[in-house]
Amino acid sequence: MAELSDAMATGRHVKLAFCNANLVNVAAGDPALLRRLSGFLVLPDGIGVDIAGWLLHGAPFPANLNGTDFIPALFATEARSLRVGLIGGRPGVADRAAERLRKRYPHHAFNVVSHGYFDPSEEAKLLEGLRAAPPDLLLVAFGNPVQEIWIADTLGPQHCAVAAGVGALFDFFAGEVPRAPEAIRRTRLEWVYRLWREPRRLWRRYLLGNPVFLLRLLRQRVFAGRSQR
Repeated sequence: MAELSDAMATGRHVKLAFCNANLVNVAAGDPALLRRLSGFLVLPDGIGVDIAGWLLHGAPFPANLNGTDFIPALFATEARSLRVGLIGGRPGVADRAAERLRKRYPHHAFNVVSHGYFDPSEEAKLLEGLRAAPPDLLLVAFGNPVQEIWIADTLGPQHCAVAAGVGALFDFFAGEVPRAPEAIRRTRLEWVYRLWREPRRLWRRYLLGNPVFLLRLLRQRVFAGRSQR
């Protein structure tokens, strides 16, 4: 968090990604996305990458830095007044999210840049607006990997200090999708709650994606073991 605070204070450009099992699955089959992510500050998100750390390196990550908790913590702990831009989500969702954020964190300024369904012909105007008044933090909610690709290919220091791909975060901020109860979050099974709430949208990611992720880990573990013989 200190690195992001420093970047926002100095205007140093940082691209931020929260890496969960789904993003690993997508990037594993997309060398161009892997190259893009090499230019990001990548934070571990979810129990899947913890399992990967334990299986491949003998220990989980020190903390689960999922965006749904990390971004509010950043707002709560950052004493300096931040200019925060929101871009993405369905029409109206970013506006409702910004309204709630203004009430919860009144010392920061939240500005909606656009919903996520803008026409490609409108992009130049959006980027011009960011250049004219670059936010300290730009939250990009297109879902991965679209948001990471857009951040990598489109945004630079002239547009914002920190650009963060935040997935469905606006839905949580706006109250469109409820968070799992605290007890479920403590057990690191929030993904089960999300699947129960949105099975039609998320079944592929979890019911197909999680086994693929685990098989990939096991294969990598086996190959690593053979190479050490």
